Amino acid sequence: MENQNFNTQLRHNTRQLAFWTFAWVASMALATFGPKFFWQENLPFTIFAIVLNAALGAGMILTNIRHTKSMDEMQRRIQLEAMSIALGVGVVGGLSYSLLDTTNVISGDAEISFLVILIGLTYLGATVIGQMRYR
Repeated sequence: MENQNFNTQLRHNTRQLAFWTFAWVASMALATFGPKFFWQENLPFTIFAIVLNAALGAGMILTNIRHTKSMDEMQRRIQLEAMSIALGVGVVGGLSYSLLDTTNVISGDAEISFLVILIGLTYLGATVIGQMRYR
């Protein structure tokens, strides 16, 4: 019975995290494309969209904490290792990428979107490998 309650709580927290993540991603799209396509660079609307994005991001972070706390020890360990690897790759990769830009080794500007993709893929890969390793 206790295991069933644990699984129910974990599923609920996973759904909540999915909701908050979707809301944050949608608000990011709104803040990015809204000024150009919806409100023609109206500054108050743009500021509101950015503040909304930050608020939904904070909600997503808090929900992620709650979700992590609802996991068992093994799941938490996998998540911690994946986050550690993603943080390391993000810092080292991001700073190296920035150096490539500031020293003009690359012709274009360093874009944050590439760093976000790198961190996301690293986290995803590390999570999958951790799940396979601990099965």
